Amino acid sequence: SHIYKKNHDMTKSWKGKTEQLLRVDDHDFTMRPAFGGPAIPVGVDVQVESLDSISEVDMDFTMTLYLRHYWKDERLSFPSSNNKSMTFDGRLVKKIWVPDVFFVHSKRSFIHDTTTDNIMLRVFPDGHVLYSMRITVTAMCNMDFSRFPLDSQTCSLELESYAYTDEDLMLYWKNGNESLKTDEKISLSQFLIQKFHTTSRLAFYSSTGWYNRLYINFTLRRHIFFFLLQTYFPATLMVMLSWVSFWIDRRAVPARVSLGITTVLTMSTIITGVNASMPRVSYIKAVDIYLWVSFVFVFLSVLEYAAVNYLTTVQERKERKLRERFSCSCGIPHSKTMMLDGNYSESDANSLAGYTRNQMVPEEEKQEKMVVHLAMSNESNSSRKRGLKGHVGLRIIQNTHAIDKYSRLIFPGTYIFFNLIYWSVFS
Repeated sequence: SHIYKKNHDMTKSWKGKTEQLLRVDDHDFTMRPAFGGPAIPVGVDVQVESLDSISEVDMDFTMTLYLRHYWKDERLSFPSSNNKSMTFDGRLVKKIWVPDVFFVHSKRSFIHDTTTDNIMLRVFPDGHVLYSMRITVTAMCNMDFSRFPLDSQTCSLELESYAYTDEDLMLYWKNGNESLKTDEKISLSQFLIQKFHTTSRLAFYSSTGWYNRLYINFTLRRHIFFFLLQTYFPATLMVMLSWVSFWIDRRAVPARVSLGITTVLTMSTIITGVNASMPRVSYIKAVDIYLWVSFVFVFLSVLEYAAVNYLTTVQERKERKLRERFSCSCGIPHSKTMMLDGNYSESDANSLAGYTRNQMVPEEEKQEKMVVHLAMSNESNSSRKRGLKGHVGLRIIQNTHAIDKYSRLIFPGTYIFFNLIYWSVFS
């Protein structure tokens, strides 16, 4: 049989070996290192593990990161023949001094505690300390939605000492921009992460003084394809659908009215759905401009048919009155009216079938009346032509067919021109 020699367990040979080696009980760790002297420098570096979510409604973001601090505390120095460091978990952190860094504008934050507190403390023989923890923080991000959804947002996570001013503690990025590391797998469904960078500056509080503040800045650009499918394409299709009514007969009232009302209600639903997922800001967003202009186009198509229907009714009423007046002036009974303008239609010829020769007007009198009516008709036509020269708008009003005809060109042309301006400005 083989005999295995057990390794010597240092923890059993001297009870409390670690604490006595670090001499934790021999010092007052409620004071910062080098108390009464210059400010202690505390280097910081961060590794971003994930960007969990970006909320437009709450105007915040959630980030999980590894936060590490570096400083020197000679009270924790210990003799070592091999110059190796000692690593501890979160239980020793409660017995020594650590920087009191907090997140400015933080709404919620916590240190992960599964399966134990995710805290690591590494002490080197010369007193240098590495303090690392895994944190998830939800912080504010002041977003500008004036160009939404064609916008880019810049958010910042701010770190600062809560109690120590710049005279006692100097926070700085340990390696400049290299102090910020990100996981290559970080991705968001609605945003493209353009860049991460670090900055630092002093923050002043009137009651307590100046503090060093570190910033983790990241720029996000929103993916537009989702909104093209969910917002822009449906709105454009509704506007194009409203133009179909220009090709429907103006006498088909149910068809044109139902089409107009359907497109108006659909546009209202799209606008309501977009605004439901956005904060109630007091300024106009880019998507609001597009949706409301589209809504106006749909609404104008409904008003266009209202104008066509009204003018058609007015024109038919005028023609009916003229028909009744001319039929009486020609001496024909009211029940059998016809227009004596020199041109007989098939219906007019059929209407004469029920009259006897005695009921008909004498040939000489008939010719005289026809001549008089023809002269009046020619005079009225010539005066109407002279009055309408150069007045295209009046011709459109009198001819209801022309309103639909011009709408088929004006509405699509105007909407295409609006799209060209919109996408050139906001893209």
